[in-house]
Amino acid sequence: MASRTHVQRVRILYKTILRLHRGLPAQIQPLGNNYVRDEFKRHKKCSESEAITFLREWTDYAASLAEQLGLRGPHTGQPLGKCLEEEDLELLRDEQVCQLYELMIAATGKTGGKSKDET
Repeated sequence: MASRTHVQRVRILYKTILRLHRGLPAQIQPLGNNYVRDEFKRHKKCSESEAITFLREWTDYAASLAEQLGLRGPHTGQPLGKCLEEEDLELLRDEQVCQLYELMIAATGKTGGKSKDET
């Protein structure tokens, strides 16, 4: 029964994030949705400790996105995105840094300070 509750919580979080993405600019919605789908699929069979961290981080993301989108009223909205501190980057594994870089390229169209059109 506990695992069923866990599965339900994961499903609710996943659907909540996809719903929140509807508030993103249209050009980045597919990028965000695809990233979320891939991450949730990739962690389907992770260890319990990884699952706890995974759910905590995605729950924080959902709360942060809701706050940025101003879901408690338009006056509460903030600019989208969050700057990462150097300490945050140092905590990431090499594969996560590569994912973050690829996400930045996909979102901005820039590589090494140049847009894809300029290269």
